[in-house]
Amino acid sequence: MGRLLTLLYGGVCYALAMATILYAICFIGGFGPLSLDKGGPAAGTVAAIVIDLVLLGIFAVQHSVMARPAFKAWWTGIVPGAIERSTYVLASSLALLLLYWQWRPMDGVVWEVKQPLFAGVLVAIFWLGWAVLFLSTFLINHFDLFGLAQVWNAWRGTPAKATEFRTPLFYRFVRHPIYVGFILAFWATPTMTQSHLLFAAASTAYIFIGIWLEERDLMTQFGDAYRRYRERVSMIVPLPPRKG
Repeated sequence: MGRLLTLLYGGVCYALAMATILYAICFIGGFGPLSLDKGGPAAGTVAAIVIDLVLLGIFAVQHSVMARPAFKAWWTGIVPGAIERSTYVLASSLALLLLYWQWRPMDGVVWEVKQPLFAGVLVAIFWLGWAVLFLSTFLINHFDLFGLAQVWNAWRGTPAKATEFRTPLFYRFVRHPIYVGFILAFWATPTMTQSHLLFAAASTAYIFIGIWLEERDLMTQFGDAYRRYRERVSMIVPLPPRKG
């Protein structure tokens, strides 16, 4: 029964995460009833900036703190290791849902591309970003990343496989293609509003903080293998790998 509940818990957390990420496309692209530019509670400009930054900060702190090895070591003394990742995914989803719900849109347009060809290119880059993001998760281990592999192993009673260092496809040219996808999706828009700019700028700043924290952990985990990889491959701009 315990293994079945673990599997069900992981499945529910995964489904919620996928729904939350898919809605992020609507939220950022302006397709849903709640988005960066419409549907949220009314607020003055200063209040909107403060509230929106707090919402982004809640997600950033949760996402970074719970991902650190020291926190995981403490946390798995409270929750079973099999659901540690699923619980992390659940907390991230809830933080994003709070952001969608309470985001305060602001009036004002920073730029607007009306030329159909250029506007179409920006829309295409927006969708390219999401495609790169999703494909990159499968290039490494999508189901491990979202906690399904861990609960599946617990259900079967098999030990988790050790994480191996691999650099498939996109990872040969850029160390963080998932973040590249996010940056493309955040910034590629024909109409950049003040709300969208605040979200894109703050989220991009957090991405670089997240990269610094993540690479510190990867250096500890993989040692010289990751150190050599970092010397050869660009961090965020896709480039041919350097020799060495």
